[in-house]
Amino acid sequence: PISGLAKRFTHESQLPVLSLDGPVHGLRQVGDGARGAFFPEFHRQDSLTDMVDDWTCAITEIQLLAEVGVGKLAYMGLSMGSIYGIPLLASRTDVTVATLGLFGVQASFPHAEEFIAAAAKIACPLLFLMQLEDELFERDGYLKIFDLFASLDKRLHANPGLHPEIPGEEIDLAFDFLNGHINGTSVRRIVNPLAQ
Repeated sequence: PISGLAKRFTHESQLPVLSLDGPVHGLRQVGDGARGAFFPEFHRQDSLTDMVDDWTCAITEIQLLAEVGVGKLAYMGLSMGSIYGIPLLASRTDVTVATLGLFGVQASFPHAEEFIAAAAKIACPLLFLMQLEDELFERDGYLKIFDLFASLDKRLHANPGLHPEIPGEEIDLAFDFLNGHINGTSVRRIVNPLAQ
């Protein structure tokens, strides 16, 4: 879904997109590039710092391009994209909207305290996606990290299914959510009272 979403931003919205591989995936693939390769990397002490530094460097380099420049940033990262995206977003002040999810924090996880501290620094509008039968992250862990986000406009969307079974309509919603905040057309309407 990431390449499809990137094409929508470049074609429909005429916005530049930077799509980055996480460790052991894509062009950085190690072994099969799946969970077996990722878990040793995730446990490594400097895993978060190294990837945040890597992605920060990539963002800086692309902003030097005349056709890109410096402007509003939006971020979308699910699963590994949240694992590294949460500390990335916490380190920046120029991200105006984000979609995160497929991640929860648990005391037994590596870097749990880092995630807790980072989540509390994220204050941009946020859409957070959750899978109710996720085999990797517990429901309580999802809710814990969601509650920690400092965003005044944060939304939790939960769907049945395992970790990789996120519905396609949630990706469409993520596009609309991000795009609306980037171009200034997103208005949050609260219907109150809903019923008398």
